[in-house]
Amino acid sequence: MSVIRMLGVGDAPLSVSDVYASVCDVPSAGGIALFVGVVRDVDEGREVTDLGYSAHPSAEAQLRDVVETAVGKYPIRAVSAVHRVGDLKVGEIAVIVAVACPGRAAAFEACRQIIDQIKDTVPIWKHQRFADGDAEWVGAAS
Repeated sequence: MSVIRMLGVGDAPLSVSDVYASVCDVPSAGGIALFVGVVRDVDEGREVTDLGYSAHPSAEAQLRDVVETAVGKYPIRAVSAVHRVGDLKVGEIAVIVAVACPGRAAAFEACRQIIDQIKDTVPIWKHQRFADGDAEWVGAAS
């Protein structure tokens, strides 16, 4: 079975249990780090009502590049990374990354590198809508 278990960008709701299950079957992995990004109700002191994520057609390929880079740097035994697009409400899951490594330190470091690189390099843009009627794009300069 491949080290990369789940990878994708799509509009279906994301499941923490499905992503966790995709990486938890590796006997040599003593640490699993899981990051779940959810839509929050406040950003920089402004009340968020909802948001929409849009992705460039190359987003999934770039997500794969991010994950493969981490696989080359850390002792990853299994990894999954999924990001949702479309309209999301406060509390809904936007992104999940799960990494299984021999120990916790590598799992935490690899998971953090993957989510940070997703935010920094994968062309997925967030359109936040605020309670005051204003809206802003986040990440659109990528």
